[in-house]
Order: sequence, then C-alpha cells, then structure tokens
Amino acid sequence: MLSRRVVQLPSRMSARFVSGWFANVEMGPPDAILGVTEAFKADRSPKKMNLGVGAYRDDQGKPFVLPSVKEAELSIVNANMDHEYAGIAGIAEFTAQSAKLAFGEQCEALKEKRNATVQTVSGTGALRTGAEFLAKWHSGKKVIYQPTPTWGNHIPVFKFAGLDVKTYRYYDKSTCGFDEAGCLEDIAKIPENSIILLHACAHNPTGVDPSQEQWLKISEVCKKRKLLVFFDMAYQGFASGNTDKDAFAVRQFLKDGHNLCLSQSFAKNMGLYGERVGAFTVMCADKDEAARVMSQIKILIRPMISNPPIHGARIASKILSDPKLKAQWLTDVKGMADRIISMRTQLRSLLAKEGSTRNWEHITNQIGMFCYTGISPQQVEKLIKEHSVYLTKDGRISVAGISSNNVEYFAKALHDVTK
Repeated sequence: MLSRRVVQLPSRMSARFVSGWFANVEMGPPDAILGVTEAFKADRSPKKMNLGVGAYRDDQGKPFVLPSVKEAELSIVNANMDHEYAGIAGIAEFTAQSAKLAFGEQCEALKEKRNATVQTVSGTGALRTGAEFLAKWHSGKKVIYQPTPTWGNHIPVFKFAGLDVKTYRYYDKSTCGFDEAGCLEDIAKIPENSIILLHACAHNPTGVDPSQEQWLKISEVCKKRKLLVFFDMAYQGFASGNTDKDAFAVRQFLKDGHNLCLSQSFAKNMGLYGERVGAFTVMCADKDEAARVMSQIKILIRPMISNPPIHGARIASKILSDPKLKAQWLTDVKGMADRIISMRTQLRSLLAKEGSTRNWEHITNQIGMFCYTGISPQQVEKLIKEHSVYLTKDGRISVAGISSNNVEYFAKALHDVTK
C-alpha cells in the first residue's frame, strides 16, 4: 500500500506561486468620466459643479425617480410576482412593447413579424449582442463605421466582438454643429456591404443631430452604398420630449427599405439606470428569416448572460402596456427633456448678459443631455482649477448637472474662461 505524503508549502511561497499567474497584467488607464467624479468629490468648494455625470438630475441636483416608475413598481410588488428566470430572449411582453415604441404601433414590419427582438442588459448589452451577432453572421464586410466623435464605449464594444472599427466625419468643430457635407462625402466612400453606426437622436457626446431633411439624405446614400445600418437609440423621448419625433430616423430608414439593427436603452428615458433595461432588434426580410436570426441570437445570449434580469423589464413593460401609466410616463419624460432645454436657454441668455461676444447658438441648437461647448482643453482646465466646475477635457458637459441654483454661477465661470 502506497502512502501519501502531503507537503505543506510555506505561505509566502504559496502566495508568490498563485500571484505569478497574473504578473503580466498591465495597469489600465483610469476611466475619463469616473476621474472627473472623483476629483469633484475631493473638492471642498461649496460652489463646485459636476458636469461630467451622464445621468439626469432634478432642479435640486438630486437623482430623480419618475412617478410612473414608482407607480409601476408598486403595482408589481402588490401583484406578489415570483422571481423565476425569464427566457433567453427575455420577457416577451417587454420585447413586444419595446419594438412598438421604437417602430410605431402601426408598423407593418412588426405586423409581418419581420423583427427579431431580444431583451438585453441595457443599451450596452444591446450593442454587444448586436456586435457578436454581426461578427458571426454578417455576410458583408466585418467593418463598422462610426461617427467622429462617438460615445466612448462604442469603439471597444464592437472591437471586443471582433469587428474592425473605422470612422466617418460627423461633428464640425468650427460651427459646433453637424458636418453635413463631410458626413455625406465619407459615407459615399464606405465600401459596399459594410456596417454603419448611427445615433438615432441626442448624439452622444455632441448633442448634435441631423435635421429630418438631412436624415433623408443619409438614408439615401446608405442605401446606394448597400450599408447595413445599426441605430443606437439610447434617448428616445428624452431628447425632444416626444417619443415619436425622436424615433423619426429609425422609422424613416425602415420606410426607405433598410432592414436595420437597433439598440434600445431605458436607462435615461425611464431613469432605470441600475436596472439595466434594454433591447436589441434585427429587422429582417421576412418572418422566416426573423425566426432563423432569433434562433442564432439566443445561441449567442445563452453563454454570455444565460437570460436577462426581470425587475426593470417588468417596470418598463408595465408602463408601456398600461395606457394610464404610459400617459404619465410621456408626461414625466417630457418634463425631464423640457428642464434640459430650459437650462440650455437660460445658459445662453446669461452668457449674453455677462457680455460674451462668442456665438453660443450651438448651446440651444444641440439637443439631449450632453452639450459640446466648443471650449479648449486649456479652458476646461481653468474652469476646474479656478471655478471648481468639473467636466471632461473635450469640453463636453452634462446639461443635467445645471440647475436654477447654479446656472448663473456657471455662466459667469464659462464667460470668465472664454472672454
């Protein structure tokens, strides 16, 4: 009989052996937005402002829970619902209501069941689900063209999924507006059968959106180049206060014959940030293709998250399916959008009152939560150091961080660093 001998390694040797597995891991760069927040928290000035956070705040600078969300959540609790798994594709009522919100109640493509819609872990999860699907199944070039600039997470989401990322012109620094000529010229040169990413409304980070007439031109050139259009719609209703108006581009492209992909998020327009509520849709040629696409998306979701969380999706589904709650939500989201628009108007007016001779029209021309101020990195640094106003180096501000209590202070500070 063989005896077994257990050798006890010295604790220090054991620790060194285990830690050696990851000795090659490099320190990653800090997150740009989180860095702004950390610096803001460390500042002791009573007048400090955080204009980096990408979440809505009320006029007192506090997180806002929508009345419609409170009521929907209460009804869910009172219904004494269980906590069983959702299916791989999520809660069916939620995905159906999400598609209707995006494409419209009377959308023929939905009636024909040409959509493959799944619940995702918010908008980021929708983008990643779409990226994984396209990386495996897109029959054209595995390249996605994104606007310059774009949301910071867009590039890594698609790159990590294996797609090549290239860019097209979008923002005009000289006007702080949309570069129509550059955008159309670049899209017209994109190789056929590539993928293009478009922000449906409230472009992040610039707040610059094409007009409806410009969207028609973009749709036409995308169709000529045979591009697969991937819309990211993270702010439906939150941009203008009107969910139909904010969905114009998506619905127009579908009407123009594009079979597109769509990412939706309910983080901003329902304030469900931490609940991670989103949806991803592929609009297909017919019902049969949609069924096949759905089967493959589910195969991708299973090893990624198995199935999505249910609570936030139940809230969104309840709001969208109950006429009374939906009416309340539409009022809530319009109230949030109107506050943002009001802050833009007041800021521009106060800058003029301060005697600023700069053209600040872009503040009110841009839309949504974010505004590209057009100030330089040096002016950003001065705002932070001399006025305790925190924002990202590119001059982007979250208008949600401005309130009636601090808009005058911010106008004075902005004028001081730009005069």
